Amino acid sequence: MSDVQVCAAGGVVWRPTDHGGTEVLLVHRPRYDDWSLPKGKLDDGERWAGAALREVEVESGLTCALGDPLVSVFYRDRRRRLIEVRYWAMEPLRGGFEPYKEVDAVAWLDLHTAMAWVTYEFDLYVLDSFEDIQVATARSHA
Repeated sequence: MSDVQVCAAGGVVWRPTDHGGTEVLLVHRPRYDDWSLPKGKLDDGERWAGAALREVEVESGLTCALGDPLVSVFYRDRRRRLIEVRYWAMEPLRGGFEPYKEVDAVAWLDLHTAMAWVTYEFDLYVLDSFEDIQVATARSHA
């Protein structure tokens, strides 16, 4: 889209549970009082995937491995700018969350609970995309 004014990237950070399920990470931003997937704006000259990894680490404290690309979403922010956000599945490698000004809490939730918690509809599309990849991966390993 040629009228995109802000480029951003983020991730669906996931981990397996002890009982064979999957949990995903949501972040809470006190400024907006929202629950969303970790994401942020690209720096000048930065590539999408690098920005996704950096922003996820900034917001969650987790260094992650980049996985499959997910959907991109488009929306308008509070200033009416058109935002494009590209997402990837990500698995945490190390690190841990420390609250700070922009993100004061994180939650690890099963996928369907996360879908009920997210504030923005576009996050549902991303989580649906992640679920589709998880199902396809499970089928290919069966």
